[in-house]
Amino acid sequence: RQNEFLLQADYVLPKGDAQFEAGIRINTEAQKTAYTLEDFDLETQEFFINEGQSYNFDYDENVYAAYSQYGNKLGEKFSFLLGLRLEHTQLKGDAYSDYLTQEELVEEIGIEFDPTFEKNYLGLFPTVNLIYEIAKDENITLGYNRRINRPRGWFINPFPSRSSRTNVFQGNPDLNPAFSNTFDLGYLKKWDKLTFNTSVYYQRETDAFERIQQETGQTTSDGVNIIRNLPINLATEQRIGGEIGAIYNPSRKLRLNGSFNFFRFETEGFYQDVDYGTESTSWFGRFSAKYTLPAEIDIQTNGFYMGPRQNAQTENEGIFSLDLALSKEVIKDKLTATFNVRDAFNSRKRRSYTVSENFTSDSEFQWRQRQFTVSLIYRFNQSREDRMRERGQGGQGMDDEGGEF
Repeated sequence: RQNEFLLQADYVLPKGDAQFEAGIRINTEAQKTAYTLEDFDLETQEFFINEGQSYNFDYDENVYAAYSQYGNKLGEKFSFLLGLRLEHTQLKGDAYSDYLTQEELVEEIGIEFDPTFEKNYLGLFPTVNLIYEIAKDENITLGYNRRINRPRGWFINPFPSRSSRTNVFQGNPDLNPAFSNTFDLGYLKKWDKLTFNTSVYYQRETDAFERIQQETGQTTSDGVNIIRNLPINLATEQRIGGEIGAIYNPSRKLRLNGSFNFFRFETEGFYQDVDYGTESTSWFGRFSAKYTLPAEIDIQTNGFYMGPRQNAQTENEGIFSLDLALSKEVIKDKLTATFNVRDAFNSRKRRSYTVSENFTSDSEFQWRQRQFTVSLIYRFNQSREDRMRERGQGGQGMDDEGGEF
């Protein structure tokens, strides 16, 4: 069961070429998880509760933030945007059992952690964006920002979830948020029907998340080792890469958009005296196309491909997915009908192969199979353009990860 509370307020003061913004955000989440495991007794042909593997976990994440930013032009060619966000994050957890003491609970779960914990993080997250206009439709940008990446609840929950009798996933209550600093240099050029942009970037992240596999020390009834997937904090991850993108509008009916990102990353860090550092390269690409058919029916495709990548233990195959959508405005500015196909080729599957000193593991994971959705949207006193404009402006200064303005 999860309860969430969000309060956000933004203030915008434009003045000529300058603009000042400020805002606050309070976001609290409270999760309560009751996990019960039942075993089947072959003799009595009945299920019974496994008291050693049935737990409760309460988890709270409270984020309090305030930000301010200011942008302006200096002369005809140069403009800037400076921002600063102050954020306090509070993470609280309580793991308990209806059948075991806390000491017995920690021993049964198999990882060292404090069953009742509270962590607090106070940080400043600056953002600097500088733009130099070479010409009217050509510019160079230089940017810097700092962000926080908080672990989600399922990364914290220490209770095992079983995808098979030999494979479990366990969260790690000792996970800390990861902090990153990113620098990027970009170039953009516009023509009548074509927009081209490219950039290079460098990112350094501390306490970066990494998922490892290790033996639990437990076996199945027929002697097969049970393997645990566990998220950990590594010391650092450094990434350097480049991106090329283009938007092409050959006609009013057709719009094409694509990008390609290639990067090299290096991670370093130890966990339980095991070195999980690695160096590797990977890439990903995105593309989308939108075309207006006869009868003013819009068809849109969105494709994504993540190239193969690997860490110290695991090789991951590439992933391709394609989404399709048809949209028709039935009543102008009032009623819109939409038909969506998510993962049209049913290919959004994560396949990986893991090698350690004591075991090898093949896995395939699919979050959700191909799905079809039909929706009707009726707008009261509001056009579709109004909604798109508001969506593009809302929440500009309050990115949930922090440091993004």
